[in-house]
Amino acid sequence: MTAIVAGAARIVPITIDLADGYREALGVVARELLYLRLTDAPSLERSIAFVSDNIAKGNPHFVGLAESNVVGWCDISRDDVPAESHVGSLGMGVIPTFRGQGIGRRLITAALAAADAADFHRVELRVYARNHPAIALYASVGFALEGRLRDAIRRDDGYDDILIMGRLRP
Repeated sequence: MTAIVAGAARIVPITIDLADGYREALGVVARELLYLRLTDAPSLERSIAFVSDNIAKGNPHFVGLAESNVVGWCDISRDDVPAESHVGSLGMGVIPTFRGQGIGRRLITAALAAADAADFHRVELRVYARNHPAIALYASVGFALEGRLRDAIRRDDGYDDILIMGRLRP
Protein backbone atom coordinates (compact mmCIF):
# COMPACT_ATOMS: atom_id res chain seq x y z
CA MET A 1 0.00 0.00 0.00
CA THR A 2 1.35 3.43 -0.82
CA ALA A 3 1.52 6.35 1.57
CA ILE A 4 -1.20 8.98 1.46
CA VAL A 5 0.05 12.52 1.95
CA ALA A 6 -1.90 14.13 4.79
CA GLY A 7 -1.14 17.73 5.54
CA ALA A 8 1.86 17.77 7.87
CA ALA A 9 1.97 13.98 8.04
CA ARG A 10 1.97 10.98 5.73
CA ILE A 11 -0.57 8.24 6.50
CA VAL A 12 0.98 4.79 6.12
CA PRO A 13 0.18 1.23 7.16
CA ILE A 14 2.03 0.29 10.32
CA THR A 15 5.12 -1.91 10.17
CA ILE A 16 7.07 -3.63 12.93
CA ASP A 17 9.74 -0.94 12.52
CA LEU A 18 7.15 1.67 13.54
CA ALA A 19 5.94 -0.20 16.64
CA ASP A 20 8.17 1.74 19.04
CA GLY A 21 7.05 5.08 17.57
CA TYR A 22 3.41 3.95 17.82
CA ARG A 23 4.03 3.05 21.46
CA GLU A 24 5.58 6.46 22.15
CA ALA A 25 2.62 8.31 20.57
CA LEU A 26 0.18 6.10 22.50
CA GLY A 27 2.02 6.96 25.71
CA VAL A 28 1.83 10.71 25.03
CA VAL A 29 -1.94 10.54 24.54
CA ALA A 30 -2.48 8.13 27.45
CA ARG A 31 -0.57 10.33 29.90
CA GLU A 32 -2.95 13.21 29.17
CA LEU A 33 -5.52 11.17 31.14
CA LEU A 34 -8.32 12.60 28.99
CA TYR A 35 -9.00 10.29 26.05
CA LEU A 36 -7.85 6.71 26.72
CA ARG A 37 -8.42 4.13 29.43
CA LEU A 38 -4.68 3.61 29.58
CA THR A 39 -2.61 5.92 31.76
CA ASP A 40 0.61 5.09 29.90
CA ALA A 41 1.79 2.99 26.99
CA PRO A 42 2.12 -0.76 27.40
CA SER A 43 5.58 -2.30 27.37
CA LEU A 44 7.50 -2.37 24.11
CA GLU A 45 7.04 -6.15 24.00
CA ARG A 46 3.24 -5.85 24.29
CA SER A 47 3.18 -3.08 21.70
CA ILE A 48 5.21 -5.16 19.24
CA ALA A 49 2.92 -8.14 19.89
CA PHE A 50 -0.17 -5.99 19.21
CA VAL A 51 1.28 -4.58 16.00
CA SER A 52 2.48 -8.03 14.87
CA ASP A 53 -0.94 -9.51 15.56
CA ASN A 54 -2.69 -6.78 13.58
CA ILE A 55 -0.33 -7.26 10.64
CA ALA A 56 -0.69 -11.07 10.73
CA LYS A 57 -4.49 -10.90 10.87
CA GLY A 58 -4.79 -8.18 8.22
CA ASN A 59 -6.36 -5.78 10.70
CA PRO A 60 -6.27 -2.16 9.53
CA HIS A 61 -3.60 -0.24 11.44
CA PHE A 62 -2.29 3.07 10.15
CA VAL A 63 0.03 5.69 11.56
CA GLY A 64 0.62 9.33 10.78
CA LEU A 65 4.28 10.12 10.18
CA ALA A 66 5.81 13.59 10.41
CA GLU A 67 9.26 13.02 9.00
CA SER A 68 10.06 9.71 10.73
CA ASN A 69 8.05 10.34 13.92
CA VAL A 70 4.71 8.67 14.61
CA VAL A 71 2.26 11.46 15.51
CA GLY A 72 -0.98 9.49 15.45
CA TRP A 73 -2.55 6.12 14.81
CA CYS A 74 -5.81 4.38 14.01
CA ASP A 75 -6.29 0.64 14.34
CA ILE A 76 -9.28 -1.65 13.93
CA SER A 77 -8.94 -5.04 15.59
CA ARG A 78 -11.20 -7.87 14.50
CA ASP A 79 -12.84 -9.90 17.24
CA ASP A 80 -11.53 -13.47 17.65
CA VAL A 81 -14.95 -14.88 18.60
CA PRO A 82 -16.28 -16.63 15.45
CA ALA A 83 -19.83 -15.27 15.83
CA GLU A 84 -18.39 -11.75 16.03
CA SER A 85 -15.59 -12.07 13.47
CA HIS A 86 -17.37 -9.52 11.28
CA VAL A 87 -16.83 -6.86 14.00
CA GLY A 88 -13.81 -4.65 14.60
CA SER A 89 -12.99 -2.35 17.51
CA LEU A 90 -11.46 1.01 16.63
CA GLY A 91 -8.78 2.81 18.61
CA MET A 92 -7.03 6.00 17.62
CA GLY A 93 -5.20 9.06 18.82
CA VAL A 94 -3.13 12.01 17.67
CA ILE A 95 -0.44 13.67 19.79
CA PRO A 96 -1.40 17.18 20.95
CA THR A 97 0.95 19.20 18.74
CA PHE A 98 -0.52 17.61 15.58
CA ARG A 99 -4.22 17.90 16.42
CA GLY A 100 -6.44 20.12 14.32
CA GLN A 101 -4.53 19.42 11.09
CA GLY A 102 -6.85 16.75 9.66
CA ILE A 103 -4.54 13.87 10.55
CA GLY A 104 -7.17 12.09 12.65
CA ARG A 105 -9.70 12.31 9.82
CA ARG A 106 -7.18 10.92 7.33
CA LEU A 107 -6.19 8.13 9.70
CA ILE A 108 -9.77 7.02 10.36
CA THR A 109 -10.68 7.31 6.67
CA ALA A 110 -7.75 5.09 5.69
CA ALA A 111 -8.53 2.55 8.41
CA LEU A 112 -12.25 2.39 7.55
CA ALA A 113 -11.50 1.97 3.83
CA ALA A 114 -9.16 -0.92 4.69
CA ALA A 115 -11.79 -2.42 7.02
CA ASP A 116 -14.42 -2.23 4.27
CA ALA A 117 -12.02 -3.89 1.82
CA ALA A 118 -11.24 -6.61 4.40
CA ASP A 119 -14.96 -7.40 4.79
CA PHE A 120 -15.50 -5.94 8.25
CA HIS A 121 -19.29 -5.57 8.42
CA ARG A 122 -19.28 -3.52 11.64
CA VAL A 123 -16.79 -1.25 13.37
CA GLU A 124 -17.46 -0.06 16.89
CA LEU A 125 -15.78 2.19 19.42
CA ARG A 126 -16.08 3.72 22.85
CA VAL A 127 -15.51 7.42 23.47
CA TYR A 128 -15.75 9.61 26.54
CA ALA A 129 -18.88 11.76 26.46
CA ARG A 130 -16.92 14.97 27.04
CA ASN A 131 -14.65 14.32 24.04
CA HIS A 132 -16.81 16.39 21.70
CA PRO A 133 -14.24 16.75 18.86
CA ALA A 134 -13.83 12.96 18.62
CA ILE A 135 -17.59 12.37 18.73
CA ALA A 136 -18.06 14.85 15.89
CA LEU A 137 -15.30 13.18 13.85
CA TYR A 138 -16.81 9.73 14.35
CA ALA A 139 -20.28 10.93 13.40
CA SER A 140 -18.90 12.61 10.27
CA VAL A 141 -17.48 9.30 8.98
CA GLY A 142 -20.65 7.32 9.57
CA PHE A 143 -20.67 6.25 13.22
CA ALA A 144 -23.98 6.41 15.08
CA LEU A 145 -24.55 6.64 18.81
CA GLU A 146 -25.74 3.25 20.06
CA GLY A 147 -25.54 3.56 23.83
CA ARG A 148 -24.28 5.30 26.92
CA LEU A 149 -22.54 3.81 29.94
CA ARG A 150 -23.26 6.27 32.73
CA ASP A 151 -20.39 7.23 35.08
CA ALA A 152 -18.30 4.48 33.50
CA ILE A 153 -14.95 6.24 33.89
CA ARG A 154 -13.59 7.97 36.98
CA ARG A 155 -11.16 10.84 36.75
CA ASP A 156 -9.65 13.24 39.23
CA ASP A 157 -12.42 15.75 38.49
CA GLY A 158 -15.29 13.25 38.72
CA TYR A 159 -17.04 10.74 36.52
CA ASP A 160 -17.70 10.68 32.79
CA ASP A 161 -20.01 8.62 30.64
CA ILE A 162 -18.72 6.40 27.86
CA LEU A 163 -20.58 6.50 24.58
CA ILE A 164 -20.78 3.43 22.39
CA MET A 165 -20.78 4.20 18.67
CA GLY A 166 -21.01 1.85 15.70
CA ARG A 167 -20.74 1.96 11.93
CA LEU A 168 -22.00 -0.64 9.47
CA ARG A 169 -20.18 -1.07 6.17
CA PRO A 170 -21.95 1.06 3.57
